[in-house]
Amino acid sequence: MKAAALILDFDGLILDTESPIFEEWRATFRARGHDLGLDVWQHALGTHGAYDPCTHLAELTGETFDHESLRQEVRARNMVRCEALSLLPGVAERVREARASGLKTAVASSSSSAWVEGWLERHGIRALFDTVCARDHVERVKPAPDLFLLAAARLGVAPEGCVVFEDSPNGIRAARAAGMRCVAIPNEVTRSLPMAGADLVLPSLGARSLSEILGALARPA
Repeated sequence: MKAAALILDFDGLILDTESPIFEEWRATFRARGHDLGLDVWQHALGTHGAYDPCTHLAELTGETFDHESLRQEVRARNMVRCEALSLLPGVAERVREARASGLKTAVASSSSSAWVEGWLERHGIRALFDTVCARDHVERVKPAPDLFLLAAARLGVAPEGCVVFEDSPNGIRAARAAGMRCVAIPNEVTRSLPMAGADLVLPSLGARSLSEILGALARPA
């Protein structure tokens, strides 16, 4: 089926907010004499609530500490770093190409709508998307298909007419469960993780034009 809509993940795909939060939690663990590896952190990528670093740290150290206070400290340091980020390469260009071609566009993220909407507005690209679907709009986040199916419903496009752009294994699994084609764009954190299930893997959204990407998806495997 010909593509009728693009659905983009947010964290790590539009803005690389995944690298700073991982680095901040890793620094927090190291300050207490432990490492936080990607083999553990990957369970937090592309989803919400699947991994609790505070609980994990308490188990490793045997310490009793204020979990919420530590989360706020890490969150504050992360926010400073996120404010210095630029859009990832090719994001605005590919979405503008989609709009010019008459394709519908959406963001579907396991983060909160306030987080996603705020950054899209800050970077001046909110108007490029017909809808934004976030964790406060569904019962289940990725790897469940709910976010992508909600986006398709809001756009009025059948799932098979949607092309998803994702950066994490959880996101790819969600796209496949929704019956959508998926292009994987790994970032600095997810580059070493398996992108199994993706129809196409690219180093960045700047690597090819939208017509080249859709052309590659249309070719038989």
